Amino acid sequence: MRFSDEARRSRLARRHALHPEARLDDPLAAANAMTALHATEPPSVHLAVAARVQGATVEAVEQSLYADRSIVKQLAMRRTLFAVPRDLLPALLGSSSARVAAQQRAVITKDLEKHGVAVDGAAWISRASAAVLDRLADGTALSAKQLRAELPELEGRTTPDPNAKRWDVPTSFAPRLLTLLGAEGLIVRGGNEGHWRTSRPTWTRMERWLGAAPERLTARVGWAELVRRYLASFGPATEADIVWWLGSTKGAVRQALADIAATTVELESGSAGFVLPGDETEDADTLDEWAALLPVLDPTVMGWKERGFYLEPAHAPYLFDTNGNGGTTAWLDGRIVGCWVQADDGRVRVIPTEALTARDLSRLQVEADRLTEFFDGVVISSVYKSQQMKGQRLP
Repeated sequence: MRFSDEARRSRLARRHALHPEARLDDPLAAANAMTALHATEPPSVHLAVAARVQGATVEAVEQSLYADRSIVKQLAMRRTLFAVPRDLLPALLGSSSARVAAQQRAVITKDLEKHGVAVDGAAWISRASAAVLDRLADGTALSAKQLRAELPELEGRTTPDPNAKRWDVPTSFAPRLLTLLGAEGLIVRGGNEGHWRTSRPTWTRMERWLGAAPERLTARVGWAELVRRYLASFGPATEADIVWWLGSTKGAVRQALADIAATTVELESGSAGFVLPGDETEDADTLDEWAALLPVLDPTVMGWKERGFYLEPAHAPYLFDTNGNGGTTAWLDGRIVGCWVQADDGRVRVIPTEALTARDLSRLQVEADRLTEFFDGVVISSVYKSQQMKGQRLP
């Protein structure tokens, strides 16, 4: 079975809820549609929802994250923070998050010893972890700063290299320990003490935040469930896409594909793509034209490593950084055609990467006005600004 690029773009419009006719009713539905929403930058969660939910509001996203707790922030694939549907946690904690936690535990242990904080880094982690878990046992939610102030077990900073650049300053190990405990599923980012555009999380025990600790799946079952959900959202996808998205090994991905009996299709590029069983035919109904404006690190933008079916390769250096992090993007009919920025008053402006017709510009302006209304005067910033967002012109 052959799967054309046009069919992939049409499927993307529907399954990612980007076409106006496919938009969803609430933030949880948007998170489920995408499997996981990127949360490295707090506004990205709200803006990813705004692109996919009709009449989305900041308050509705906050309700899902902090009141209903139907969407939970969890460190997982590629050591990236995601906002995920609560029922995905068992799979994450048994596979991707566990992989990240093991890597980080080893790195922190080594660094504690390297910087002279402890002769035995593993023992320091054990003592500090016990102190944090004991302090939060009653359901208290505290910031990293508050925990450092209360718990002497968290004392310890890096020692700057005298030969390093001036910005190599001492940093506390406490935030890294909290991140580790979060990856292990023992604590979780609870309420945010800052504005929705900033990150000032408090930490609390996972079982207190959710009412019960998630029952984590085994690694093999967890990887299989992640790949199943990923293909439901992003299939067809190549093996390289899946390995990259998961931050996993080829061996784990191949085992997962076998476990879910994934079906192979031929992509227009000639590569083999994978879909779920019974999902190997192109969608019978096609959607008419559509436009969308997506935020930095949006899950659609970041869903594939091999992006040729929706991104002109020559434009990638202007829209993605060298680590593959995507900036804001403007879409027309399943293709990226530019980026967007905000003026000082919060108004959204589209910057095309190619010549567009007056009608196409008008379609994008409708989405710019819609996003401007969502911002309601709030201006956000990002450390992942692309070259084009910074004003770099295409050659």
